[in-house]
Amino acid sequence: MTLARDQRQEIWTRLDKDKKHVDILSYCLMPNHFHLLLKQNDENGISKLLGNLQNSYVRYFNIKNERIGPLFQGSFKAVRIDSEEQLLHVSRYIHLNPYSSGVVKTTNKLLEYSWSSLPEYLNLVKFPFCKKDDILIKFKNEESYKSFILDNADYQKELENIKHLTFD
Repeated sequence: MTLARDQRQEIWTRLDKDKKHVDILSYCLMPNHFHLLLKQNDENGISKLLGNLQNSYVRYFNIKNERIGPLFQGSFKAVRIDSEEQLLHVSRYIHLNPYSSGVVKTTNKLLEYSWSSLPEYLNLVKFPFCKKDDILIKFKNEESYKSFILDNADYQKELENIKHLTFD
């Protein structure tokens, strides 16, 4: 990622206008994709947010790189969260994604990955963007959430390493 911190703040501020449609529970921006855990507040809120986000980014990218045409392949994928257990596991999956995919090599680097909401969840940064309460209410404190994440790190990384061996 080449965006400076102040550019990221500007993007989040623009997105803040769409927060009436959704609550952003967690996120992780990766070099070639992103994950968002969203709680929809009104009908089609997620579609509105992602449409605005993708259209704005494509416009910015195309102008900056003097190109035209689409940037993303296909539309976004969405999974409905049906239980509190699934909500917690999806949050963990998102926060572990930089480690399990090899973008960062250690769990210490994972805690420092600035393109994820994990540092926000652990109060390592003061960047109040996510609505963390829906997740953190299930834990005694931030340290127990951290343990929940890190206790599964190597297992998720191993699953990522062998997923190409399975059939769809």
